[in-house]
Amino acid sequence: MAETHAAAAPPPGMVVDRNLALELVRVTEAAALAASRWMGRGDKNAADGAAVDAMRRAFDTVAIRGTVVIGEGEMDEAPMLYIGERIGLGGPEVDIAVDPLEGTSITAKGGPNAMAVVALAEKGGFLHAPDIYMEKLAVGPGLPPGVVDIDEAPEKNLRELAKAKKVEIADLVVCLLDRDRHKEKIRACRAAGARIMLIPDGDVSGVVAVSQPETGVDMYLGSGGAPEGVLAAAALRCIGGQMQGRLLFENDEQVARAREMGCTDPNRKYGLEDMAHGDVMFAATGVTTGAMLRGVRRFAGGAITHSIVMRSKSGTVRYVEGHHNFATKPRAFVA
Repeated sequence: MAETHAAAAPPPGMVVDRNLALELVRVTEAAALAASRWMGRGDKNAADGAAVDAMRRAFDTVAIRGTVVIGEGEMDEAPMLYIGERIGLGGPEVDIAVDPLEGTSITAKGGPNAMAVVALAEKGGFLHAPDIYMEKLAVGPGLPPGVVDIDEAPEKNLRELAKAKKVEIADLVVCLLDRDRHKEKIRACRAAGARIMLIPDGDVSGVVAVSQPETGVDMYLGSGGAPEGVLAAAALRCIGGQMQGRLLFENDEQVARAREMGCTDPNRKYGLEDMAHGDVMFAATGVTTGAMLRGVRRFAGGAITHSIVMRSKSGTVRYVEGHHNFATKPRAFVA
C-alpha cells in the first residue's frame, strides 16, 4: 500500500509574513489611490494630506502592533502617522517606516516617479533617523563588498565601480537629485567620464533604481532626506545592493535631536545593516509612472494600480497589478 504523507507545516511565522506583505500592498494602494486624485492639480499639500489620511485608515485593518519610527514628523507637527504613533489592529510587534507620498511636488506637477511607500521591520530594526539631510551612496547587487565608499571622491568610486562591473566609466550612469548643492558632484562625475541622470524629487526610487538593471542606473549619489534614506535601505535589504549614509547637521539643535533618537555619533558612517536590519518588508505603489512603477490609472468606477512588494527573508520581489472596483471598495480605500 502506498504511503501518504501530510504536507510539512511551514516554519512559524512564514504564513503570517506572507500575508502581511500583501497587507502592506493594500496600505500603499490606498495612499496612492487617494493621492492620484490630486495629480497635476498644483496642490502638493492636498495630495500629501489625502495620502496620509488614506494610509492611516488602511493601517487600521492590518493585524500588527506597529510603532511609526519614520513618519510625517513629531506629534505636534503631524496629526497622523507621526513618530511614535501606535497603529494596527494588534499582532506582532513591529516598527514601521512610511512615506505616504514620496514626491509631493512631482504629483502636484504631474511628473514621474511619485509613489506611496511603507517598510516594516522587527522591533528595533530601523535607524531612528531625524528629519534632516543625509549624504547617500548606493550601488546595486553582485559587487565586491566595499567597492565604493562615501568618504572617497566620486572619481575614485567611479573607477572602482567600472573595474568591478568590467565596463568603462563612460558606460556608467549616476543618479542625483537635481539640486544646486550637487553641482560639484555632478561636475566631478562628468569630468571622470560618467553620464548623469538628474531627478527632480523622489530619492527612494532613485536609490532603488541601482538594483534594477532595466533602469540603467549604476550609482546613486548625493544628499536627501534621512527618513527617505532609511526607506531606501529597507528596499535594498530586500532586493540587494550596497548603501552608505551619513547624517548632515545644520545646527546644534539637530545634533541634540539626533542624540535623543539614538544617533549618538554625529559623524558616523551608516551601512545598509545599520539603517535596516533583521527581517524587513518593503512595499510601494506608483502614483505617477516612473522607472520602477506605473502610476494609478483611473477610469469610470475604478482604477488600476501597480505595486512592488519585497521580503528580505525570502529575497522575493513581486509586482502586483490591482484592479479596483469603486462600487464595492470601502470609501476609505477610494478617496
